[in-house]
Amino acid sequence: MYAEERQQAIADLLTQRGRLSVNELADRFTVTTETVRRDLSTLERAGIVRRVHGGAIPAASLSVLEVAVNERDLAQSDQKDRVAVAALDFLPPTGGSVLLDAGTTTARLAGLLPIDSTFTIFTNAVPIAGRLAGRPNVDLHVLPGRVRRTTQAAVGEETVEAIRRLRTDVAFVGTNGLSVAHGLSTPDASEAAAKSAMLRSAQRVVVLADSSKIGHESTVRFGDLEQVDVLVTDEGLSPDDRATLAAHDIEVVVA
Repeated sequence: MYAEERQQAIADLLTQRGRLSVNELADRFTVTTETVRRDLSTLERAGIVRRVHGGAIPAASLSVLEVAVNERDLAQSDQKDRVAVAALDFLPPTGGSVLLDAGTTTARLAGLLPIDSTFTIFTNAVPIAGRLAGRPNVDLHVLPGRVRRTTQAAVGEETVEAIRRLRTDVAFVGTNGLSVAHGLSTPDASEAAAKSAMLRSAQRVVVLADSSKIGHESTVRFGDLEQVDVLVTDEGLSPDDRATLAAHDIEVVVA
């Protein structure tokens, strides 16, 4: 596990548990206590946790650490593969239009698009655009904006305005967190603005999120659960969470 991935996991765990000791974290992640202390120092400098005697507590109720896209692609890889395959069932009929959000799971979906159907694809993701640019069955539209180095997603007022002019058949949207209390959330405000516009720009919204995102809350809220038509996740989703999401009229698909 890469340091950034482990630090994100530590931040998430502290958000859920409230307080953990250095020894507990070392055992959980199979690393030395010195490694945990270095991780906690990094998180404390970022303002995410506060060191206390023998361990750490959250500096606030939300995690603000954002892992680069190439690091995130390694996390929950098998689950993301299954989610992407299951999401194929929600593609529109041939000739339909699709809005693809930036993200490691949506990128997997892009790579799985059937070659015997034609699609008009809109995306703000540089990796997805690169993957689809040579596909003869895809009419590709790359959304304008400033590209963030962390996620390789176009963001900003120009991006949001371009999304607002769209009305696609379906939008596949990623999220860093999904909870009843905080809705859909992500660490960056500019990325949140683009995602928020996506939720309003499609006839059907399909959220792709591995189960580690369910119950997690990130810094910036970009949507309500009521704006989600379908959630595609993996078998790590708890029965209680599934029931709660179904109660919000979300079709839950477990891959």
